[in-house]
Amino acid sequence: MPRVKFTNHAMAKIEILQNHGFFVDADLIKACLIAPAKIEAGRGKRKIAQMVYDEGHVLRVVYEERENEILVVTVYPGRRTRYEKDQV
Repeated sequence: MPRVKFTNHAMAKIEILQNHGFFVDADLIKACLIAPAKIEAGRGKRKIAQMVYDEGHVLRVVYEERENEILVVTVYPGRRTRYEKDQV
């Protein structure tokens, strides 16, 4: 796997999520990038990797693939009812 780099925004978002009870760290984000349950197209060249976080939520990671690295732009939780509704 290429090197994973985090934007300042992504690092701040991780801290905000942890303060709200969503314990997300670099290892969990990397796990989502390595083995996502789903990948969607984002804006421009961005992609969104998604994995199950807990019974009611998914973790979504917005990233860009660059030549020798993956740049994590932001991360956020989403409700499974919203993001898994199209899956069987």
